[in-house]
Amino acid sequence: MKQSIFITCLLLLFGPVTLSIDIHVSPAGEGKELGTEAYPFHSIPAALEAAKKHTGREEVNILLNDGEYYLENTLALGHELSGTADYPLIIKAMHKGKVVISGGRQLQLVWKMYENGIYVSQVSGQPFIDQLFIDGRREDMARYPNSRPGKNVYDCWDLSHGQEADPDNDPLSDERIAGWGNPEGAYLHAMHRALWGDMHWMVKGKDDNGKLIMEGGWQNNRPSPMHVRYRYIEHVFEELDVPGEWYYEQHDSLLYYYPHPGTDLETAKVEIVRLPHLIELNGTMDEPVRHVHLEGIVFRHAARVFMDNKEPLLRSDWTVYRGGAVTFNGAEHCSIRNCEFDQLGGNSIFINMYNRHIDISGCYIHEGGANGIAFVGDPDAVRNPIFRYGPQNYQELDLVPGPKSDNYPAYCTVSDCIIARTGRTEKQTSPVQISMSFKISISHCSIYDVPRAGVNISEGTFGGHVLEYCDIFNTVLETGDHGSFNSWGRDRFWDPDIKEMNRQMEKNPDLPFLDMVEPNIIRNNRIRCDHGWDVDLDDGSSDYRIYNNLLLNGGIKLREGYRRIVTNNIVLNNGLHPHVWPRANGDIFKLNIVFSAHQPAVMTRGLKPDEKWGQEIDYNIYASNHQDRLKFHDNQCDMNSIVTDPGFLDPVSGDFSLAEGSEALAFGFRNFDMHSFGVADPVLRAIAKTPDIPKVFISLDELSPGSSEEGMFLWLGARLHEPQGEEMSAYGLDFDHQGVGLAMVPEHSRAWKNGFRTGDFITGIDNQDVEGIHSFYKIVEEKYAPLSSMFTLYRNQERIRLEMNW
Repeated sequence: MKQSIFITCLLLLFGPVTLSIDIHVSPAGEGKELGTEAYPFHSIPAALEAAKKHTGREEVNILLNDGEYYLENTLALGHELSGTADYPLIIKAMHKGKVVISGGRQLQLVWKMYENGIYVSQVSGQPFIDQLFIDGRREDMARYPNSRPGKNVYDCWDLSHGQEADPDNDPLSDERIAGWGNPEGAYLHAMHRALWGDMHWMVKGKDDNGKLIMEGGWQNNRPSPMHVRYRYIEHVFEELDVPGEWYYEQHDSLLYYYPHPGTDLETAKVEIVRLPHLIELNGTMDEPVRHVHLEGIVFRHAARVFMDNKEPLLRSDWTVYRGGAVTFNGAEHCSIRNCEFDQLGGNSIFINMYNRHIDISGCYIHEGGANGIAFVGDPDAVRNPIFRYGPQNYQELDLVPGPKSDNYPAYCTVSDCIIARTGRTEKQTSPVQISMSFKISISHCSIYDVPRAGVNISEGTFGGHVLEYCDIFNTVLETGDHGSFNSWGRDRFWDPDIKEMNRQMEKNPDLPFLDMVEPNIIRNNRIRCDHGWDVDLDDGSSDYRIYNNLLLNGGIKLREGYRRIVTNNIVLNNGLHPHVWPRANGDIFKLNIVFSAHQPAVMTRGLKPDEKWGQEIDYNIYASNHQDRLKFHDNQCDMNSIVTDPGFLDPVSGDFSLAEGSEALAFGFRNFDMHSFGVADPVLRAIAKTPDIPKVFISLDELSPGSSEEGMFLWLGARLHEPQGEEMSAYGLDFDHQGVGLAMVPEHSRAWKNGFRTGDFITGIDNQDVEGIHSFYKIVEEKYAPLSSMFTLYRNQERIRLEMNW
């Protein structure tokens, strides 16, 4: 009784008593291993075993002393290591950034000169070697073409949208392959034909005709032939020809290396990579791992997994490998704080299936092979899952809103992180990838220098995501037809046939919101894309709120979808790109500062030529001219918009706040914060890149009214159009297809009666290629009755042939 009174008095005087225990670990630990500061454990697994006696009853701090911890096996933390909110399990570096957890192994080698500057050494234990690090630098497998400084695509080419082959650098030429003795174990990497990501193959050998026998190519959910130019092969012995390359002969355990000038191989630190995963938190929905936190650690040396990237992601163009250097399988209230993820071969962080309240903050994630951070749920949690681009079966549609189960990530945050130069091996990846998840928040992140989107949301299951105060730029550097922010919405309502969607929405206008439990929000960001759109809401993306964003270059694209409310954004040197809108979609584009006329593509596929666009496209501020403002009056756009100089305060330094007295402010535009984009942590902010600020072109000349008919030609009652550049996206084709688009085919026209439809893209007539409008007219003028012709065209992104009688 006296003891109880004593404890009560202590609680009244000092508050709750925190019970904690420190368990020390050191890679240099020797002798007694007690987990004390004087006698630390030598390995992290030993410390985790000791922690089991205390977790949930005391705060357990596993304190890692400086040094490198080479893992024999993946660290697997189960439910039994769970902490509580008051008594968490914390695994942290004693000194931030001085602890490295590695999935590799350091080799002790004796090098001998082989020939032509190449050295060779025997490797003990016959390990599988995925990557080689010399003095901390990741070196190239022997490859062709060789990497070249300053080049972008596969470190070998500058990106262009030409589809011509590169005979001087073709790894699949007969002459090149003939020079290889035994290429078994090599890898071929190639971009998608339309630059929608990439694909990979393992070489099994050569056939009797000298061609490569290969396995793979499954890494893209919109498959295509490989690109004729952008491809390279690695791990071919005969291609070991420049400093920094290596080759490993698995059967004989011989490592060949061509050192850089000045490298001392006698003292060089040589490391190989073994494990694909370094740490896994493995719980279940019923017994999750709770309250485990990782702090101040550097994660390095995780194996590449591109050949295991096979699972098609729901309703998107992507496939996925479910795992990362740190993988969460069934966790709650866990975190990664102030850690670095450096040169990892696959995904850096993967949040898989059921997870709740996972927090990733203060991290520097860079030079990764695949995604930076991926949130991916269970397709079985989604109603009417579709895995490939194609039609919806409306007759069997489940009309119950929301998910079928809770097996997906939710209520997770990514904040104050730099995520840069991810996708070094796999191009159909993103610094932040979200699929089949709910309420993922991304804030104050600096995201840049990546091959595809900076942030990608694969579909509308299940929404509620927030992207805010981020700085996203230098994206889509190795691919095409994409944006710095990209999303798809091929959800239960969506069908590639826009007319079919219109019919279904008339029956049930709630269809677009069955999967979107809550809208996605994009606000207070600075975004720039020089090879696509700043914001790209593609195929069916619906239920978005987009406001207070500074868009520096590529504008905003809204492809067919519903209820996108876009307000109070600054769209520098660009504007709105409406693509293929359906009828009565509820879109609002209002009180935005724009610099050009709207740039539609194939809008008449779902609408009549003079039909109103969306719910309200009006009250915008044009920093260009009245011709731009008036261009789409027939579609009831911008009836009340104005033309004026916005009056930016300091555009040269990137402050696009409007000065007092600005007509745009009086009109209703509201200033937003121009100084909080990207990381806030002072250490990260000191190393974070920032985007180039463009020169602003304001032209308020009074020009004669333009015509929305400009560039249109008639044929058999149909309106022909020769789309250029990004307009090709509306036809679902890459930028380099040549041909003629049918912008509108009225139902009573002769073209309609012959089977042509709005949105068709004609590429050939009989055996002649259609290269454009003039080519088309030249060919058709040569035809005469009663002959017939076979037209080659694309409809809903499928190639078809259509016979027509002249």
